[in-house]
Amino acid sequence: MKKLLSLLLALAMTLAITACGASDNAQSAADDSAPAAQEETSAPEEETSAPEEETASEAPEAPVEELEVPAEDPEAAADEVTVRIGSLKGPTSIGLAGLRSNSEAGTSAGSYEFTLEADASALLAGIVAEDLDIALIPANAASIWYSKTEGGVTCIDVNTLGVLYIISADDSIASIEDLAGRTIYLPGQGTSPDYVLQYLLSKHDMSLDDVTVEYKSEGAEVIAALTADPEGIGLLPQPAVTSAVSKLEGYSVVLDLTEEWGKVSETDLLTGVTVVRTDFLNEHPDAVDTFLAEHAESVAYVDADLAAVAQLTEDYGIMEKATIAEKAIPACNVTYIAGADMKAMVSAYLEALYELEPSSVGGKLPGDDFYYLG
Repeated sequence: MKKLLSLLLALAMTLAITACGASDNAQSAADDSAPAAQEETSAPEEETSAPEEETASEAPEAPVEELEVPAEDPEAAADEVTVRIGSLKGPTSIGLAGLRSNSEAGTSAGSYEFTLEADASALLAGIVAEDLDIALIPANAASIWYSKTEGGVTCIDVNTLGVLYIISADDSIASIEDLAGRTIYLPGQGTSPDYVLQYLLSKHDMSLDDVTVEYKSEGAEVIAALTADPEGIGLLPQPAVTSAVSKLEGYSVVLDLTEEWGKVSETDLLTGVTVVRTDFLNEHPDAVDTFLAEHAESVAYVDADLAAVAQLTEDYGIMEKATIAEKAIPACNVTYIAGADMKAMVSAYLEALYELEPSSVGGKLPGDDFYYLG
């Protein structure tokens, strides 16, 4: 019996030892399996991120092969082109003053370079040599240029209406007929003042034979001649008119030739227009349209701030003194007329001059391609 109990006790101890060993082994197995479980948990994250890296490295390659060059942005193209503008000292450049100021300040939409000359022939040379793209010139000169360059220039706007006036110390002069037998001093033979005078005389059954005409090279010479001849009459454009009456004692404006023109003609008296090289217009129409929009704004600025514009005309050499400019600008008829209205106005004016003297517009009237309607 004792032996049996001893045997059972030994068996129980053996089972207990075996159970403890199994428990230790199970815990060891559980500890050993923990890293593996963590690795299995992290593995899906790597598999998830792998496609993102692959997509990031491969994505640029496919579009590069399919990439198409976008169409040129017209506004960007206009910004890239520097438009070279030439104009004359005097009224036709007044409407550019604001634009030039904006351009120098870097606030203009377009890019511009400005050249100021005393003679239109210098501007023509720049257009022919393609050193200039746009020019502001007398209206009849634009037609002559069109003929000389065989359509190489196109008219894009009217920038100035009539600026011519008759000054005299004799305030009894009240009509064109009153000029008969008088000596008239004016700047430039074969220029706008000359043709306008001849046109007005012809409409009153008169001619140059009924007056004595003394041609001078510029307004300053006319003033000097009137100083020496107090009985003489001056035909001058603004701002020379304002300058002359301030210097010549007893002189005043007796006839506004814009008004006199309107009495005998259904057309408007013009002074200046703006032309562009036709090739430049064809190559850069958006740059030209940008200029036209900014030219219109610049002209509006003349009325908005006369004193500021007058000072700019002195700063840029358009007029000699801001004090004279401020008085003269309101009589300079600065304007902006484009499109169909421009064509109607310019063509009618050129026809009037052509009837008077064909050579005044280049021997023939320009074709429809001379006018840019936008």
